[in-house]
Amino acid sequence: MSFIAMNRFKIRHGSEAQFETVWKERESRLNEMTGFREFRLLKGPDGDGYCLYSSHVIWDSRADFESWTKSDQFREAHRNAGNSSTRDAMVEPPSFEGFETVLHQS
Repeated sequence: MSFIAMNRFKIRHGSEAQFETVWKERESRLNEMTGFREFRLLKGPDGDGYCLYSSHVIWDSRADFESWTKSDQFREAHRNAGNSSTRDAMVEPPSFEGFETVLHQS
């Protein structure tokens, strides 16, 4: 079964467009990786001074995801992830969640 890797981001109100642009313009290189299936950037509800976002990546397996995190492609894709404009947009650091699929229906 598949593995889903998610990062939650709390983005300050007024920084949403900037945050989305960073994601739209970055070269992710995910499609170069074995086991990569799908990426989505999700925009969620507003909180107290922030909007919740989640990056949602589906992999064939946890092992494929872990290979991604150790790859040159990962390092290059995240090279500017900690720049000041990105940090300033976030209320707090991103929160990672990983899930093994136990049931899937189409």
